[in-house]
Amino acid sequence: MSPEVLRFEEVRLTRGPKTILDGIDWSVCEGQHWVMLGPNGAGKTTLLQIAATRLFPTSGRAWILGARLGRVDVFELRSRVGFASAALAGRIPLGEKVSDAVVTGAYGVTGRWREAYEAGDEARARDLMAAFGVIALAERAFGTLSEGERKRVQIARALMADPEVLLLDEPSAGLDLGGREDLVAALAELAGDPRSPVMVLVTHHLEEIPPGFTHAALVADGRFAASGELDRTLTDANLSQTFGLPLLVTAAGGRWGAVGQAASRAASR
Repeated sequence: MSPEVLRFEEVRLTRGPKTILDGIDWSVCEGQHWVMLGPNGAGKTTLLQIAATRLFPTSGRAWILGARLGRVDVFELRSRVGFASAALAGRIPLGEKVSDAVVTGAYGVTGRWREAYEAGDEARARDLMAAFGVIALAERAFGTLSEGERKRVQIARALMADPEVLLLDEPSAGLDLGGREDLVAALAELAGDPRSPVMVLVTHHLEEIPPGFTHAALVADGRFAASGELDRTLTDANLSQTFGLPLLVTAAGGRWGAVGQAASRAASR
């Protein structure tokens, strides 16, 4: 088996009387790309925040890139973990130039002050902005961008430090159909590059799973309803159990979808 990038054992997280995560066992290895699906409030974002070293479990054990949380300097570890989320984006100053919003990801800070960056950092930022279609926006203020443009800037920023794992929390949220498809295509290209980091993508929709992703975890009520290789996990039974609704799963051309069984029967009449 390839080396483990993430490993959770009996991970629980509680807030007051509420259990957010309840006994999660999970292993992510080099060469894998995971999608995490489940209804609102299932615990997906919380899991990703633990993997990003932004939260600590109440009990259980979590290893990130071989280092156990609670026994490592997380500030050093974070430079090896790329993370893009709405909460993190909210800390980028709205007046920040796009080029600065990206390059500051090299050291995991938000807001460029007087620090100097090497020519290699500046060049990498330009390459990443070009790869994600935002190089023309380099001099624009982050706060003037559309939602789709902001998402692409966040992913370029998350890749600045050449991370060993890339964590993406609902990167397609708020995008229109064209924006979503552009982003899915960019992530599919990244997944197909053997030099790319391990990726974990949180989403609500099967249509947002990029081609090239290999594994899935279905989360419901703070637990894994199912996890494993993509085609073995994304079944009618597993998705129906996870979302509490009879669903039919479709797969064609490397893309996935789901529709309610009642709607499917009505359409077939």
